[in-house]
Amino acid sequence: MSQIAFSKDEKEIIVRKIQLYFSEELKQKIGQFDAEFLLDFFSQEVGAYFYNRGLYDAQAAVSAKLDDIQDAIYQLEQHTDFKR
Repeated sequence: MSQIAFSKDEKEIIVRKIQLYFSEELKQKIGQFDAEFLLDFFSQEVGAYFYNRGLYDAQAAVSAKLDDIQDAIYQLEQHTDFKR
């Protein structure tokens, strides 16, 4: 996996959310530099856990759809004297 990177616009939005969280929940003011530093830290140290969870969820969704497709194909199967 390559390092998680955000576009400039995405980073600005996330930094504002971090600053808002610190202000509203922790009653502390955090500057843009500190919020960016915190975002970089979480991206590097914790990001892979969220990324992997997303992959697991995607894999489960694809697997469920494949099961549905296999069931639909099985239902189309015609009866014959041959056994699988």
